[in-house]
Amino acid sequence: MLNFLKKIFFPSKELIDPEMKYLIVGLGNVGSDYTNTRHNVGFDVVEKLAEDAGADWSSKSHGSLATIKHKGRTLILLKPNTFMNLSGKAVNHWLQKEKIKRENLLIIVDDLNLPFGKLRLRPKGSDGGHNGLKSIAQSLGGQNYARLRFGIGDDFKQGRQVDFVLGKWDSDEKAHLQEYLTKASDAVKSFAAIGMKFTMEKYN
Repeated sequence: MLNFLKKIFFPSKELIDPEMKYLIVGLGNVGSDYTNTRHNVGFDVVEKLAEDAGADWSSKSHGSLATIKHKGRTLILLKPNTFMNLSGKAVNHWLQKEKIKRENLLIIVDDLNLPFGKLRLRPKGSDGGHNGLKSIAQSLGGQNYARLRFGIGDDFKQGRQVDFVLGKWDSDEKAHLQEYLTKASDAVKSFAAIGMKFTMEKYN
């Protein structure tokens, strides 16, 4: 009855069931220096989702947002503008502002410990030394949040890890990148549509 009355008196505002609303966060760093780098693959995945849905990005507090629909779900895509080390500030802000429950949060992050293009979805876990995940854990008060790790490989010489992570995709990687971004974006939509368990079985 309440929702019916809201539709009558506030027709311009779309009513979204909180159970059907998700916050999908791609981690990365803002600025042209970081565009097309391995560390920004989280940005790449949410940009792929928005592009395929024809959604526009808008600059908001603590980041850029775009909203897409998938099988009755509303996916709020976020690219934090806080830089990687303060990602938690943006994540916590938008979780609270949009009143999205923790179970409907998914973080997309690069992972050195996985071969290039391999995906690993988990409902929780350690930060693995990743500063973005570390910041999110600090802001949320724990590691209990879903993350989709996108493998970037570890093809670097000793002492060159930072250069590799912040480096641009090479020609061989570029040849397969769009294929892997499509697979990752499909995994995100699956997470929202059919849940963690079945998505893990399909994509891990």
